Amino acid sequence: MRFCDERDYGFGWFVDDERMRRTSHALVAGGGVWLVDPVAWPEAEERARVLGEPRGVLQLLDRHNRDCAAVAARFGVAHHVVPTARIDGAPFEFPTVARSRFWREVGLWWPERRVLVCADAVGTIAFFCAPGERLGVHPFLRLRPPRALRRVYPDHVLTGHGAGVHEDAAAALHEALRTSRRRLPAALWRALRRR
Repeated sequence: MRFCDERDYGFGWFVDDERMRRTSHALVAGGGVWLVDPVAWPEAEERARVLGEPRGVLQLLDRHNRDCAAVAARFGVAHHVVPTARIDGAPFEFPTVARSRFWREVGLWWPERRVLVCADAVGTIAFFCAPGERLGVHPFLRLRPPRALRRVYPDHVLTGHGAGVHEDAAAALHEALRTSRRRLPAALWRALRRR
C-alpha cells in the first residue's frame, strides 16, 4: 500500500501491487473525515482518525464493495451506498455518472474545494487511458461519456484507480470526455496489450 493525493483536504492510498491499482480517499470537511471507497489499511485508517471525527463511508459505485462495510463498522459510522441525495453534514453533491441495471455510479463533487472524485467513470491507470492521456474515461463508458461530469470544473480529480490529477485537472477531465469516442480504439488496444 502507498499514500497518494496528499493535500490539505485529505489524502488517498492505493494497492501498489495490483494491476488495477484500487485507490481510496479520506476527505476532511468541517472537522470530520469521510472515507471514499476504502480498501482496509490500518495505517490509512489511523491517519484518517487523526485528521478528524469519522463521519461516514461513501461507496460511489454499486459493485465497489471493497472494504466499505467493514471500515464503516470499525469507525462506527454509516455506510452510504451510491448516494443520490445530500447527506446531513456533508458538503458534497453526488451527480449521477451511470445508471443502468448493470452499472450504478455517482461522482462526488465538492464545490467549495473544487474536488471531483470518481470511482470508475474516469481513471489514470493504463486500463483507462489512451496513449498521451493523463485521465481517461472507462472503456465501457467511452461511447457515451458521463454528461454530468461536463458540468464540473475541478481543480483536483481523484479516481478509484490510480493517483489523481492536480494540475490543469478541469482541462484533463474535459479533454477526456470530449475525445473519449475518438480515442476508443487506441484505449482498447492499449488495455489489451497490457493484459
